[in-house]
Amino acid sequence: MEKEEKEPRRVIVKEGTGEITEKKSRFIATVKRVESEEEAAAFIEKIKKKYWDASHNCSAVILGKRGEWMRSNDDGEPSGTAGRPMLEVLVGERLRDTAVVVTRYFGGTLLGTGGLARAYARAVKAGLAGCRLGTLREGVKLLVETDYGSIGKILRILEEQHIKPLESLYTEKVRLILRIPVSDKEALEKKITEVTAGKACVTVLEEAEYVEEDTGV
Repeated sequence: MEKEEKEPRRVIVKEGTGEITEKKSRFIATVKRVESEEEAAAFIEKIKKKYWDASHNCSAVILGKRGEWMRSNDDGEPSGTAGRPMLEVLVGERLRDTAVVVTRYFGGTLLGTGGLARAYARAVKAGLAGCRLGTLREGVKLLVETDYGSIGKILRILEEQHIKPLESLYTEKVRLILRIPVSDKEALEKKITEVTAGKACVTVLEEAEYVEEDTGV
């Protein structure tokens, strides 16, 4: 059995871009969620064609549940000054299934190897700031069935735990569809059983990962 990854894995919910300027050189970061090597390659090629007149189009990709597939490319910059620091930002942000291309338009002033590495890393951070991000959770979808006399108590529990039903159906019974982290299932089921004196029925519909989007500050 595979050991579950303890650290939360993050993904791009909505792709975005960001730009910085360093000593008149422009660095434009384009970030996208990708799910295969082929999709990543196609994305990188697309950005290269879009910015065909740029000095460099450097890239970094991280794929897999544990980030086991990683690639970076300096695209003509001195070795280790572009792709690697870009990749390090993705790893540091715990991102998975992500590709980023940083396009550089040379401004006429050399930055040095350290300056280049810092500029490419800053550009990736700017690109991520222009995206919507989320965290991958091991989730479970539940069906909660109850009578009208108990629904108020259940809704109070859900409100306290900031759980919003995916669906609510009111017929001869009340049926709620919920999606919560797997780790919360046992405690929630116990609370629902207690407050309804066993009148509510909780059924697992499926277990699947879901993305919990960042709410921001």
